[in-house]
Amino acid sequence: MTIDHIVFDIGKVLIHYDPNIPFSRIIPDAEERRWFFENVCTHDWNVEQDRGREWPVAEAELIAQYPEREAQIRAFRKHWHEMVPHAYEGSVAILEGLIDAGRDVTMLTNFAADTFRHARELFPFLNRPRGVTVSGEIFLIKPDVEIYRLHAKNFGLDPARTIFIDDSAANVEGAKAAGWQAVQFIDAERLRADLAAFGITV
Repeated sequence: MTIDHIVFDIGKVLIHYDPNIPFSRIIPDAEERRWFFENVCTHDWNVEQDRGREWPVAEAELIAQYPEREAQIRAFRKHWHEMVPHAYEGSVAILEGLIDAGRDVTMLTNFAADTFRHARELFPFLNRPRGVTVSGEIFLIKPDVEIYRLHAKNFGLDPARTIFIDDSAANVEGAKAAGWQAVQFIDAERLRADLAAFGITV
């Protein structure tokens, strides 16, 4: 099968993400920090911002439950830029190499709308692909099959001729359920090999 379209996830594929980076300073005690992420600013709570919930609403909800943690709750958004300290040079080189070679490259990401705008300022290469679908802007989130279908419709992709790259196995399976080809991102070397298996060299 010829691949005409290449779609990249962003977090943990093109840029690093780790909320522990600022919070190791904000909550120095490792056990307390673990408790905070498991009970207050949880993964599920953060995912709702990726689904389109605005930060003030998200913060207010938690502060009502944990008023003594207000400063720490607000610190999550305030110090978000520290959570994305660098890009992955190897995978960015692949992304840019594909674009420079004339390949059709887009991005599909679970990302809050406002933090994605900030990410584009921090990492200008995010402006190079033909376009992007941001979950927080459309109120759909991977691995919901509908977000893949919408991306394909909006960008004129033939699903069978599209390959998706994501670090999450669940998101890879979501893409496959939408009729796409898909590979799980491990590292840049593995990605080059995976793409080569589909006849794509960088």
